[in-house]
Amino acid sequence: MTETLTPSGRSDSSAAESAFSKSVAVSAIRCTLTYVLIPFVFPLVGWGTGAGPWIGLPIGIAAIIANVVSIRRFHRIDHKWKWHMSVINVAIIGLLVALVIMDGAELFG
Repeated sequence: MTETLTPSGRSDSSAAESAFSKSVAVSAIRCTLTYVLIPFVFPLVGWGTGAGPWIGLPIGIAAIIANVVSIRRFHRIDHKWKWHMSVINVAIIGLLVALVIMDGAELFG
């Protein structure tokens, strides 16, 4: 694999790894909101009754998009870890799809 530079001066490999890190961070934020802040912290300060799905749905969709972008970048540059990262991303996407479906069902079902 030959390292090429992106217009910003970073290597393709660095850009792909950054995309992966961002996609995992968005997924982690969504899970923290859904499973810690919304059910436990928000009610303590008088927020969040019924807000979980309204917050979780758009963040979940953004996290899915970020994971797809990450997969595409790893494959586009033929990164040596592309299949490993793809498996992790696909697993995260699967969990996020389930959460988006549950949020959608709670909101519109």
